[in-house]
Amino acid sequence: MIGPQELIPIFAIIVLLFGASKLPELARSMGSSVGEFKKAQKESELSLKEFEKSITDPITPKSKVQETAQKLGIDIRGKTDDQLLEEIQKAAEKPKEVSEP
Repeated sequence: MIGPQELIPIFAIIVLLFGASKLPELARSMGSSVGEFKKAQKESELSLKEFEKSITDPITPKSKVQETAQKLGIDIRGKTDDQLLEEIQKAAEKPKEVSEP
């Protein structure tokens, strides 16, 4: 860690190099540069996480049969479209219970 004894000569050299009138402008530009760097770093971390997620959890598009079966409450995991169609037909053949008021 830099202590006060090291900071005094560093600030003195900066004042001699840039002049006292340029110090606020220099500090402003350094602050905005650091802010832009952190923003770019955060964006790259987010895109990396999204990429890693897309590799580990590939999204497979669902067919219309799968979507319909899922809406009817049928478990679609590990079943072919033909199996799902059979279950959809069975569900359609069952008489629905009507609740009386």
